[in-house]
Amino acid sequence: MKKDIQVFDNVLQLIGKTPLIRLNKMTQDFDGDFFAKVEAFNPGHSSKDRIALHIIEEAERQGILTPGDTIIETTSGNTGFSIAMVSIIKGYECILAVSSKSSADKIDMLKSMGAQVYVCPANVSADDPRSYYQVAKRLHDEIKGSIYINQYFNALNLDAHYHSTGPEIWEQTEGQITHLVACSGTGGTISGISKYLKEQNSNIKVIGVDAFGSVLKKYHETREFDDKEIYPYRIEGLGKNLIPTATDFDLIDKFVKVTDEESAHTAREISKTEGLFVGYTSGAAMQALKQLKDEGEFKTGDKVVVIFPDHGSRYMSKVYSDKWMGDQGFFDSQREVAEKIQYIK
Repeated sequence: MKKDIQVFDNVLQLIGKTPLIRLNKMTQDFDGDFFAKVEAFNPGHSSKDRIALHIIEEAERQGILTPGDTIIETTSGNTGFSIAMVSIIKGYECILAVSSKSSADKIDMLKSMGAQVYVCPANVSADDPRSYYQVAKRLHDEIKGSIYINQYFNALNLDAHYHSTGPEIWEQTEGQITHLVACSGTGGTISGISKYLKEQNSNIKVIGVDAFGSVLKKYHETREFDDKEIYPYRIEGLGKNLIPTATDFDLIDKFVKVTDEESAHTAREISKTEGLFVGYTSGAAMQALKQLKDEGEFKTGDKVVVIFPDHGSRYMSKVYSDKWMGDQGFFDSQREVAEKIQYIK
């Protein structure tokens, strides 16, 4: 009798069910237990696989999408890669409006996945016709048979994590989680996970990570949009110069802001200490943990889950490039990079 071949029908069946990995060396002097939800184990190497598949399949269920249609999205890179991957399998054209702040690695990956890419200036207002928001809207208006995912204002963004990431974390921690720490950009990840977890235990504390130069932390505290908070920053995938409706601020207990420089160094530190090759945004999340520890946020017995949303391969020309780090002024006399490469002649 022949046994069935153990095989996946396509790459989309690998989305979700990412591992929870204990953080050891970086948290050895922290009170509590710390675990990383490592989203780089998704086939598209980021948490954005979850929303891409969920939103597209919901559009199919509603009859909005049919084979041969065009999917348009604004992205800092990770969502775009995930949408391009899903589009390949399902037979859609893919057009992406990308911020110029996105790494060259991300842009090259998007092109490699067959997407048509429009690179838009990062440091313009959200309503500027050159912004990636407005470019995507214009393309949607011009292209018949297209849909605009619009992750920043799409409730399905939150819904995807409510139905997948949240239940996974609850099950993996056997309901013992006390804190969730996650970066907030569109806000879908942190809001969706928080909604599910707080339905199970309202005492779970949810802490968002924001960037200096972003409006999210102040808006959470005051419910006022302050454009004086906005200035250019380098971290991709968190913070915003607008208020995404995909963020449910009532589900987040507090925000902490992190700097470009410290987040970059912390990403490199994770790779060298925990053996996890993570992205810039993951470095920001871990940097937030360090700051929260110094503030006395954690105590013995706490079970803290931090979301590592993406993979280091997306940042080879940025945080893992000594030249880029040096060009940003991120190396100083205390942080000179040791030469690890020797050429034998």
